[in-house]
Amino acid sequence: MDRLKDKIRDIPDFPKPGIIFKDITPLVKHPATLRLTIHQLIHPFLGRDTFTAVAGMESRGFIFGSLVAWDLGIPFIPLRKPGKLPYDVQSVSYDLEYGSASLEAHLDSFEPNDRVLIIDDLLATGGTAKASCELVEKLGASVEACAFVVELDALKGREKLEGYEVYSLLHY
Repeated sequence: MDRLKDKIRDIPDFPKPGIIFKDITPLVKHPATLRLTIHQLIHPFLGRDTFTAVAGMESRGFIFGSLVAWDLGIPFIPLRKPGKLPYDVQSVSYDLEYGSASLEAHLDSFEPNDRVLIIDDLLATGGTAKASCELVEKLGASVEACAFVVELDALKGREKLEGYEVYSLLHY
């Protein structure tokens, strides 16, 4: 995992003073490191054959989620910021560590019995991840697990995901 940590840089005071942003841009810039990241995200779930879809949050969750879905051979469902989807949507609002936001997905994104793996780059306070779980469930699917590239342990986001299986590659 040190190979992955070496490709994540800290950006102090972004997006506001006091926040240390974990920048995954150097990680996705290197194909071998990105490939390793995807394989490591999938590894704890191999052999289960439980997932029927992957959902990823805008925007960095699209990078990792779509690659995980492609590797598993199952659909990828984008969870978008408001106003980005052209069809009828379901929406949830949530609080971030530095503000508030909403996520949307098309009403027909999931099949009624879909079992979903939620993927994102970062688990911080857990607001985005919890909202993603709520949105998937509002649309009639079930969340089987959540996986993250980075988890900021001090922010205790995992606590908001009680009842869900949570896996993170890197812990800070």
